[in-house]
Amino acid sequence: MINGKEMAPAGVRPVVGRFAPTPSGRLHLGNLFCSLLAWLSAKSLGGRMVLRMEDLDPARSRGEYSEAVERDLRYLGLDWDEGGTCGGGTSGPYEQGKRSAYYQQLLERLEEKGLVYPCFCSRAELHAADAPHASDGDPIYSGRCRTLTREEMEQRARLRPPALRLRVPDEVLCFEDGHYGEMSQHLERECGDFILRRSDGVFAYQLAVVADDAAMGVTEVVRGRDLLSSTPRQLYLYRLLGFRPPVFYHTPLLLAPDGRRLSKRDGDLSLEALAARGLTGREIVGRLAWCAGLLDRPEPALPEELLPLFSWKKVPHSDICLPEGLF
Repeated sequence: MINGKEMAPAGVRPVVGRFAPTPSGRLHLGNLFCSLLAWLSAKSLGGRMVLRMEDLDPARSRGEYSEAVERDLRYLGLDWDEGGTCGGGTSGPYEQGKRSAYYQQLLERLEEKGLVYPCFCSRAELHAADAPHASDGDPIYSGRCRTLTREEMEQRARLRPPALRLRVPDEVLCFEDGHYGEMSQHLERECGDFILRRSDGVFAYQLAVVADDAAMGVTEVVRGRDLLSSTPRQLYLYRLLGFRPPVFYHTPLLLAPDGRRLSKRDGDLSLEALAARGLTGREIVGRLAWCAGLLDRPEPALPEELLPLFSWKKVPHSDICLPEGLF
């Protein structure tokens, strides 16, 4: 065991982690915290890092934010081996907006299995007050379009283009999270049939992230605890598509001093704002490492200096409320 992780036996695939930001704004401290842990987790075992831009939604993603992501990561001393503008890697393109043809191929494989059906429900119908909601607040789909006849589909298609949903089984899917331990979800009751492609033709996150992590050889995914509930859906897709899944490590969330969750709307806690206030990359890394339980004091540090100190056993399980004045 090294750094709280079991060493893989000889002959298994090498460790590959990834940064997968959405370029819809500047990275905030929560994004940076997760990025630091992802880098430390992979690099502490001699692994490699992939940088991929999850720019599926053209209405939200902007090229200047992709460039800013690279600057922000470099400011903290976090590097990567493929993707971005470094020129490395053979699994590109490393922007999801350029990978639609690949997603379409996988969608057709699922359609051939008879697992995909069109859904004509409006947003208002999906978010109706009496609709059950999952633990992450998303509505659980009722399945109302599951049994439409061909004639009904044709009639509704004349009024609005459909989204495409994946049928999920009446099954409890169990998995081991690298940080939080054993988890489970009843796919039908706690998740419901989920979208693979939106009605506007944009492929959904669940399909794209599975497709890309598999194609890019990612062996471990480090991301915030708010995405924990989506893991069973992705593991189900891995099974259906015949891909080997990565190990998932979910991290506690960083909270603002007043207890609210951080978002890209919190401009005062973006790296851009922190750097403008004079905080160096080493200072930010050291304070994030202290939040992660890797340092006794929030003192300046380089990411590589933290490698011998890193262990998932040190990382808290509860969300972390940032002390007033830390940043």
